[in-house]
Amino acid sequence: MVHDGKYAGEVSEIADVLRVEFADEARDRLQSIDLQMTEIRRGEGELADLIKTVREMALRFRGSASNFGLWQLGLIAHRLEDFLANVKKPPLAIIDDIQKFIDAMVDVVDGRTDQDADATLLVRGLPAKVRLDAGAIEVRDVEVLLVMLHGTGTHFVEREMQACGYRVSTCTSAFEALPMIVRTQPDMVIISAVMPELSGIDLAAALIAMPATRNVPCALITSLDPNDDYLAFLPDRVPVIHKGPSFADDLAEALSSLFLI
Repeated sequence: MVHDGKYAGEVSEIADVLRVEFADEARDRLQSIDLQMTEIRRGEGELADLIKTVREMALRFRGSASNFGLWQLGLIAHRLEDFLANVKKPPLAIIDDIQKFIDAMVDVVDGRTDQDADATLLVRGLPAKVRLDAGAIEVRDVEVLLVMLHGTGTHFVEREMQACGYRVSTCTSAFEALPMIVRTQPDMVIISAVMPELSGIDLAAALIAMPATRNVPCALITSLDPNDDYLAFLPDRVPVIHKGPSFADDLAEALSSLFLI
Protein backbone atom coordinates (compact mmCIF):
# COMPACT_ATOMS: atom_id res chain seq x y z
CA MET A 1 0.00 0.00 0.00
CA VAL A 2 2.88 2.33 0.80
CA HIS A 3 4.43 1.64 -2.57
CA ASP A 4 1.09 2.19 -4.29
CA GLY A 5 0.73 5.55 -2.56
CA LYS A 6 4.27 6.55 -3.49
CA TYR A 7 3.68 5.58 -7.12
CA ALA A 8 0.43 7.53 -7.22
CA GLY A 9 2.19 10.54 -5.77
CA GLU A 10 4.96 10.35 -8.36
CA VAL A 11 2.44 10.10 -11.19
CA SER A 12 0.58 13.09 -9.80
CA GLU A 13 3.79 15.11 -9.63
CA ILE A 14 4.67 14.23 -13.21
CA ALA A 15 1.16 15.20 -14.33
CA ASP A 16 1.46 18.54 -12.53
CA VAL A 17 4.79 19.26 -14.21
CA LEU A 18 3.41 18.40 -17.66
CA ARG A 19 0.35 20.55 -17.02
CA VAL A 20 2.49 23.55 -16.10
CA GLU A 21 4.68 23.02 -19.17
CA PHE A 22 1.64 22.79 -21.43
CA ALA A 23 0.11 25.92 -19.86
CA ASP A 24 3.39 27.81 -20.37
CA GLU A 25 3.54 26.70 -24.01
CA ALA A 26 -0.10 27.68 -24.53
CA ARG A 27 0.52 31.08 -22.97
CA ASP A 28 3.51 31.67 -25.27
CA ARG A 29 1.51 30.70 -28.36
CA LEU A 30 -1.37 32.96 -27.38
CA GLN A 31 0.94 35.88 -26.72
CA SER A 32 2.59 35.34 -30.10
CA ILE A 33 -0.79 35.39 -31.86
CA ASP A 34 -1.80 38.49 -29.94
CA LEU A 35 1.35 40.21 -31.18
CA GLN A 36 0.65 39.03 -34.73
CA MET A 37 -2.82 40.57 -34.58
CA THR A 38 -1.37 43.86 -33.35
CA GLU A 39 1.02 43.91 -36.29
CA ILE A 40 -1.78 43.26 -38.78
CA ARG A 41 -3.82 46.10 -37.30
CA ARG A 42 -0.81 48.30 -37.99
CA GLY A 43 -0.66 47.05 -41.57
CA GLU A 44 2.53 45.11 -40.96
CA GLY A 45 1.33 41.54 -41.46
CA GLU A 46 -0.83 39.26 -43.60
CA LEU A 47 -4.29 38.18 -42.45
CA ALA A 48 -3.92 34.85 -44.28
CA ASP A 49 -0.82 34.04 -42.20
CA LEU A 50 -2.72 34.83 -39.01
CA ILE A 51 -5.63 32.57 -39.98
CA LYS A 52 -3.22 29.71 -40.71
CA THR A 53 -1.41 30.15 -37.38
CA VAL A 54 -4.65 30.35 -35.41
CA ARG A 55 -6.04 27.23 -37.09
CA GLU A 56 -2.89 25.27 -36.25
CA MET A 57 -2.99 26.48 -32.65
CA ALA A 58 -6.69 25.66 -32.27
CA LEU A 59 -6.16 22.15 -33.64
CA ARG A 60 -3.32 21.51 -31.19
CA PHE A 61 -5.20 22.86 -28.18
CA ARG A 62 -8.35 21.00 -29.11
CA GLY A 63 -6.51 17.69 -29.08
CA SER A 64 -4.30 18.23 -26.03
CA ALA A 65 -5.96 20.58 -23.56
CA SER A 66 -8.27 18.04 -21.92
CA ASN A 67 -5.31 15.74 -21.25
CA PHE A 68 -3.96 18.39 -18.91
CA GLY A 69 -7.22 19.22 -17.15
CA LEU A 70 -7.86 22.31 -19.28
CA TRP A 71 -11.06 21.08 -20.91
CA GLN A 72 -12.40 24.63 -21.22
CA LEU A 73 -9.39 25.55 -23.33
CA GLY A 74 -10.12 22.59 -25.60
CA LEU A 75 -13.76 23.61 -25.86
CA ILE A 76 -12.89 27.17 -26.88
CA ALA A 77 -10.29 25.86 -29.34
CA HIS A 78 -12.91 23.63 -30.96
CA ARG A 79 -15.25 26.58 -31.33
CA LEU A 80 -12.46 28.69 -32.81
CA GLU A 81 -11.50 25.97 -35.28
CA ASP A 82 -15.13 25.63 -36.32
CA PHE A 83 -15.52 29.42 -36.50
CA LEU A 84 -12.71 29.61 -39.06
CA ALA A 85 -13.81 26.58 -41.08
CA ASN A 86 -14.41 27.32 -44.76
CA VAL A 87 -13.31 30.94 -44.30
CA LYS A 88 -11.46 31.72 -47.52
CA LYS A 89 -11.53 35.51 -47.86
CA PRO A 90 -12.28 36.87 -44.38
CA PRO A 91 -12.73 40.60 -43.81
CA LEU A 92 -10.14 42.38 -41.71
CA ALA A 93 -12.77 42.81 -39.00
CA ILE A 94 -12.53 39.08 -38.25
CA ILE A 95 -9.48 39.93 -36.14
CA ASP A 96 -11.79 41.41 -33.50
CA ASP A 97 -13.68 38.10 -33.29
CA ILE A 98 -10.46 36.09 -33.11
CA GLN A 99 -9.30 38.40 -30.33
CA LYS A 100 -12.31 37.41 -28.22
CA PHE A 101 -11.42 33.73 -28.59
CA ILE A 102 -7.79 34.42 -27.70
CA ASP A 103 -8.77 36.47 -24.65
CA ALA A 104 -11.06 33.66 -23.46
CA MET A 105 -8.21 31.16 -23.85
CA VAL A 106 -5.79 33.39 -21.94
CA ASP A 107 -8.31 33.61 -19.09
CA VAL A 108 -8.41 29.81 -18.89
CA VAL A 109 -4.63 29.36 -19.03
CA ASP A 110 -4.03 32.08 -16.44
CA GLY A 111 -6.62 30.57 -14.10
CA ARG A 112 -9.10 33.44 -14.26
CA THR A 113 -11.85 31.13 -15.54
CA ASP A 114 -13.35 28.97 -12.82
CA GLN A 115 -13.04 25.27 -13.71
CA ASP A 116 -16.60 24.84 -12.44
CA ALA A 117 -17.92 27.76 -14.49
CA ASP A 118 -21.01 27.17 -16.62
CA ALA A 119 -19.75 26.05 -20.04
CA THR A 120 -23.08 27.08 -21.55
CA LEU A 121 -22.38 30.72 -20.71
CA LEU A 122 -18.78 30.34 -21.83
CA VAL A 123 -19.58 29.22 -25.40
CA ARG A 124 -22.49 31.62 -25.81
CA GLY A 125 -20.16 34.46 -24.93
CA LEU A 126 -17.95 33.64 -27.92
CA PRO A 127 -18.54 35.13 -31.39
CA ALA A 128 -21.20 33.34 -33.41
CA LYS A 129 -20.25 31.64 -36.64
CA VAL A 130 -22.16 33.52 -39.31
CA ARG A 131 -22.30 33.60 -43.09
CA LEU A 132 -20.17 36.36 -44.53
CA ASP A 133 -23.02 37.11 -46.94
CA ALA A 134 -25.66 37.06 -44.23
CA GLY A 135 -26.20 40.80 -44.35
CA ALA A 136 -28.41 42.08 -41.58
CA ILE A 137 -29.55 38.70 -40.23
CA GLU A 138 -29.91 39.03 -36.48
CA VAL A 139 -28.07 36.36 -34.51
CA ARG A 140 -30.41 34.80 -31.96
CA ASP A 141 -29.39 33.26 -28.67
CA VAL A 142 -30.20 29.77 -29.91
CA GLU A 143 -27.34 27.25 -29.97
CA VAL A 144 -27.55 24.51 -32.59
CA LEU A 145 -24.93 21.77 -32.72
CA LEU A 146 -24.57 19.83 -35.96
CA VAL A 147 -23.05 16.38 -35.45
CA MET A 148 -22.13 15.70 -39.04
CA LEU A 149 -19.11 15.02 -41.20
CA HIS A 150 -17.82 17.91 -43.27
CA GLY A 151 -19.31 18.03 -46.74
CA THR A 152 -21.78 19.75 -49.02
CA GLY A 153 -24.76 18.45 -47.05
CA THR A 154 -23.39 19.82 -43.80
CA HIS A 155 -22.74 23.22 -45.35
CA PHE A 156 -26.30 23.29 -46.68
CA VAL A 157 -27.83 22.51 -43.28
CA GLU A 158 -25.53 25.03 -41.63
CA ARG A 159 -26.58 27.77 -44.03
CA GLU A 160 -30.25 26.99 -43.48
CA MET A 161 -29.84 27.26 -39.70
CA GLN A 162 -27.79 30.44 -39.99
CA ALA A 163 -30.50 31.92 -42.22
CA CYS A 164 -32.81 31.51 -39.22
CA GLY A 165 -30.33 33.49 -37.13
CA TYR A 166 -29.23 30.51 -35.02
CA ARG A 167 -25.75 30.17 -33.57
CA VAL A 168 -24.36 27.08 -35.29
CA SER A 169 -21.35 24.92 -34.46
CA THR A 170 -20.24 21.61 -35.93
CA CYS A 171 -18.75 18.46 -34.47
CA THR A 172 -17.58 15.67 -36.76
CA SER A 173 -17.42 12.90 -34.14
CA ALA A 174 -20.33 11.41 -32.22
CA PHE A 175 -17.95 10.40 -29.41
CA GLU A 176 -16.58 13.93 -29.17
CA ALA A 177 -20.06 15.42 -29.35
CA LEU A 178 -21.33 13.57 -26.26
CA PRO A 179 -19.26 15.38 -23.58
CA MET A 180 -19.67 18.64 -25.52
CA ILE A 181 -23.46 18.32 -25.35
CA VAL A 182 -23.36 17.46 -21.65
CA ARG A 183 -21.25 20.52 -20.88
CA THR A 184 -22.74 23.13 -23.20
CA GLN A 185 -26.42 22.07 -23.27
CA PRO A 186 -27.24 23.36 -26.80
CA ASP A 187 -30.79 24.34 -27.62
CA MET A 188 -30.86 21.75 -30.38
CA VAL A 189 -28.67 18.97 -31.75
CA ILE A 190 -29.03 17.79 -35.35
CA ILE A 191 -27.32 14.45 -35.88
CA SER A 192 -26.45 12.69 -39.10
CA ALA A 193 -27.74 9.12 -39.09
CA VAL A 194 -24.52 7.81 -40.64
CA MET A 195 -21.44 8.56 -38.54
CA PRO A 196 -18.21 6.58 -38.07
CA GLU A 197 -17.77 4.45 -34.92
CA LEU A 198 -21.02 5.53 -33.25
CA SER A 199 -24.11 6.03 -35.41
CA GLY A 200 -26.38 9.03 -35.18
CA ILE A 201 -29.22 6.84 -33.96
CA ASP A 202 -27.02 5.49 -31.17
CA LEU A 203 -26.10 9.03 -30.12
CA ALA A 204 -29.71 10.23 -30.25
CA ALA A 205 -30.83 7.25 -28.16
CA ALA A 206 -28.06 7.93 -25.63
CA LEU A 207 -28.99 11.60 -25.32
CA ILE A 208 -32.65 10.74 -24.73
CA ALA A 209 -31.76 8.08 -22.15
CA MET A 210 -29.28 10.06 -20.00
CA PRO A 211 -30.70 12.38 -17.31
CA ALA A 212 -27.94 14.91 -18.09
CA THR A 213 -29.10 15.33 -21.70
CA ARG A 214 -32.67 14.05 -21.90
CA ASN A 215 -34.00 17.61 -22.08
CA VAL A 216 -31.69 18.62 -24.94
CA PRO A 217 -33.83 18.61 -28.10
CA CYS A 218 -32.34 16.55 -30.93
CA ALA A 219 -33.28 15.57 -34.45
CA LEU A 220 -31.90 13.04 -36.91
CA ILE A 221 -31.03 13.94 -40.49
CA THR A 222 -30.84 11.12 -43.01
CA SER A 223 -31.23 10.08 -46.62
CA LEU A 224 -32.68 6.72 -45.57
CA ASP A 225 -36.13 5.81 -46.78
CA PRO A 226 -38.79 6.69 -44.16
CA ASN A 227 -39.73 3.00 -43.97
CA ASP A 228 -36.16 1.78 -43.49
CA ASP A 229 -36.01 -0.78 -40.66
CA TYR A 230 -32.95 0.94 -39.19
CA LEU A 231 -35.02 3.99 -38.25
CA ALA A 232 -37.14 1.77 -35.99
CA PHE A 233 -34.34 1.98 -33.42
CA LEU A 234 -34.77 5.75 -33.16
CA PRO A 235 -36.70 6.97 -30.08
CA ASP A 236 -40.20 8.18 -30.99
CA ARG A 237 -39.64 11.68 -29.63
CA VAL A 238 -36.74 12.35 -32.05
CA PRO A 239 -37.98 13.99 -35.27
CA VAL A 240 -36.47 12.90 -38.58
CA ILE A 241 -35.30 15.36 -41.21
CA HIS A 242 -35.06 13.70 -44.62
CA LYS A 243 -32.56 14.93 -47.18
CA GLY A 244 -34.15 15.77 -50.50
CA PRO A 245 -37.32 17.57 -51.58
CA SER A 246 -38.95 17.37 -48.14
CA PHE A 247 -35.93 18.78 -46.30
CA ALA A 248 -37.29 22.30 -45.74
CA ASP A 249 -40.68 21.03 -44.56
CA ASP A 250 -39.10 18.39 -42.30
CA LEU A 251 -36.73 20.96 -40.80
CA ALA A 252 -39.54 23.42 -40.14
CA GLU A 253 -41.64 20.66 -38.56
CA ALA A 254 -38.71 19.53 -36.38
CA LEU A 255 -38.01 23.08 -35.21
CA SER A 256 -41.70 23.58 -34.47
CA SER A 257 -42.02 20.31 -32.55
CA LEU A 258 -38.97 21.28 -30.48
CA PHE A 259 -40.43 24.75 -29.86
CA LEU A 260 -37.58 26.60 -31.61
CA ILE A 261 -39.84 28.56 -33.98
